[in-house]
Amino acid sequence: MSASLAAAPPLTDAMRLRAIVAGSAGNLIEWYDFYVYAFTALYFSSEFFPKSDPLVQIMATSGIFAVGFLMRPFGGWYFGRYADRKGRQAAMVVSVLMMGAGALLISVLPTYASIGVAAPALLLVGRMLQGFSTGGQYGTAATYLSEIAGPKRRGFWSSFQYVTLIGGQLSATLVILVLQQVFGDAGMKAWGWRIAFAIGAVAAACIVLLRDHMHETASAADREGEHAGSLAELFRHSTRAFLIVAALTAGGSLMFYSFTTYMQKFLVLTVGMTKEAATLLMTVVLIVFMVQQPLMGLLSDRIGRRTNMILFAALGALCTPFLFGALATAQSPLAAFLLIAAGLTICSFYTSVSGLFKAELFPVHVRALGVGLAYGIANAAFGGTAENVALGFKQYGMEHGFYWYVSAFCVVSLVAALMLPDTRRDNPLDR
Repeated sequence: MSASLAAAPPLTDAMRLRAIVAGSAGNLIEWYDFYVYAFTALYFSSEFFPKSDPLVQIMATSGIFAVGFLMRPFGGWYFGRYADRKGRQAAMVVSVLMMGAGALLISVLPTYASIGVAAPALLLVGRMLQGFSTGGQYGTAATYLSEIAGPKRRGFWSSFQYVTLIGGQLSATLVILVLQQVFGDAGMKAWGWRIAFAIGAVAAACIVLLRDHMHETASAADREGEHAGSLAELFRHSTRAFLIVAALTAGGSLMFYSFTTYMQKFLVLTVGMTKEAATLLMTVVLIVFMVQQPLMGLLSDRIGRRTNMILFAALGALCTPFLFGALATAQSPLAAFLLIAAGLTICSFYTSVSGLFKAELFPVHVRALGVGLAYGIANAAFGGTAENVALGFKQYGMEHGFYWYVSAFCVVSLVAALMLPDTRRDNPLDR
């Protein structure tokens, strides 16, 4: 039995399943709210930055998207400490409600035409609130799902963190697709994008209804210990683990965001697809990607998390430049689909067990802090800046440089993956 669950009554399979579903639902809502910004930026960028050319407008809104990522380390620290001291359940609920507040703020913002430079400033505030929330949700959800999953098929059950993360992305894409069909391009630019944010705010409020199913996984003794959630304690015993997580997250997050949120813009700006065609294509790709997560999680239960990470990093380093280069000259939606799906299949080796391998590296009393903070820093530095780096390369006529940039950080992740322990026989979550 896990040390964190030692003091709690044993969970039945039904209770464990309900807890996983409840925790996953909160994760889905959180990520829907976060990603709807990326998928509506093509519509509202001119409303907040009206005097720029289209590429600069997108870069400006992508910059605010990146600022949301820069808040993640702070959210990872705050909510990681909160989860290690007050419990995983409480931290997840507060995080989702905070995300909903950010979505609500953005949905009702006046535009530049109404209040001038205050409009993009308030957009920045809303995005910072969402970034802070997301930084807390990732580490807490990863820790919670890893602990609640139990020793059998832990890779499979933990993969639902990214099933719901991708599900949030997919939900955002589907909502945008429906709104595009109902309101058209002009209606989406005028106010249709606001509906997508409002839906997320309402969904976030509903998380309160699920909190009773989220059983606490950290014992009172773990939470009340003198060093619970302590930065000093984290770096006293887990500095190596922290650096490994950060290095793996750098390559994993960069590749993930390159083939998901940035890909919609790449299809429009480089491949030449319409916004509607790009949205539809990414919807189909995300469905395939989501289905791959539990399959790759099951695979990790057989071959180990370390092998998953090595496969991801090695294939990512070798294949990314080829995949992007071929995509840039893709002649059909089918060709584009196959190339993007290939990139995300490689990424699935990482995403399916992303939260689990991180949680396995840290002791229970600083686990949420270690996972959330290491992820938040690396994700902000490399995942959150992916769009702006890519658009910067494009602006200077060196778009191919971005392909090799992603490949280089996959090499960094490969070095870290080779340093991972094999947890199939001796797993810290079972101690």
